[in-house]
Amino acid sequence: MDRDKAVEVRGVSKSFGSYQALKSVSFDIGANEFFTMLGPSGCGKTTLLRMLAGFESPDSGAVLLNRREVTSIPPHKRRVNTVFQSYALFPHMTLEQNVAYGLENLGWERAKIRARTGEMLERVHMSAFASRKPAQLSGGQRQRVALARALAPEPEILLLDEPLSALDLKLRQAMRDELRNLQRDTGITFVFVTHDQEEALDMSDRIAVLGAGEVQQIGTPTQIYEEPVNRFVADFVGETNFLDVEVLEAQADRAVIRSALGTFEAPATKLMQKGPATLSLRPEKINLGDQAAGVITLDAKVISQNYMGGFTHYTLEAGGVTLRASRRNASRQGDLVPSGEAITIGFLPASARVLAS
Repeated sequence: MDRDKAVEVRGVSKSFGSYQALKSVSFDIGANEFFTMLGPSGCGKTTLLRMLAGFESPDSGAVLLNRREVTSIPPHKRRVNTVFQSYALFPHMTLEQNVAYGLENLGWERAKIRARTGEMLERVHMSAFASRKPAQLSGGQRQRVALARALAPEPEILLLDEPLSALDLKLRQAMRDELRNLQRDTGITFVFVTHDQEEALDMSDRIAVLGAGEVQQIGTPTQIYEEPVNRFVADFVGETNFLDVEVLEAQADRAVIRSALGTFEAPATKLMQKGPATLSLRPEKINLGDQAAGVITLDAKVISQNYMGGFTHYTLEAGGVTLRASRRNASRQGDLVPSGEAITIGFLPASARVLAS
């Protein structure tokens, strides 16, 4: 990665009693990057975020912020701010006072505080509400104020601990746009924690997928989704069909496999060996009906269908296995393939992925 390193995590491990939350985790985050730590509950992502903030100390390993080791430096001496899921606004203060509070503690001059507070409230579109208190705001408005307060002291790194999880769906989508734009406009390194794969794919420059206290894969959203390195990543990020296959020939990043769907060559994880493996095939990569022409094709039967507005999700039987497929609804609902109907399906071998078992 060409960009300077804002965060370096070096062999960090952490246990809570007999439970090991992190197991020798290492990665870098670039300056001005929107970096997301994604994973299920208990994977260690929040523990890592708390270490970056200084609220937790590793049992072993080191944390560096902008080339400076901060493993033993307390939170208030790091140029890092955190936006919490609960917003943590002071209920007795106005929005203006909430945003100004941290600047006053840092000893900024009054005129500078006033100017910075006004600038930040304007940036998050909350200037008109400066004299209100948090209880008078909606959840989305409180989240904007929490962002303004965290960004006001000009932190080098902003940590975001699942800040959108308490919002409803449409507001969450709107706030994703707000966060992405704020990060681009300010140039501050954002480190975002979430269990929501859609949030991670939508906003991030890069994603670290964590599972069982370890980094399973780091990459761009496209790499994480299209090129998962193992079954955990393929299963956690998006939906997929898993099929047991046999690798007949293995190359650096491709493999010839034999499966219930036929024998063909497909992309594979590195260091693939001959023998049992797993094929990952995303539902949207399976073409139905007249769209299946010109690719690997099979006869299938529609077991069930679920109309979801923009897409219809199908459960199919083909080659003795059950598959899930998704098709975009480009026209009216009457175009849906009914349950029980025979249909041709197909897919491009390049759209599948062979994973080591």
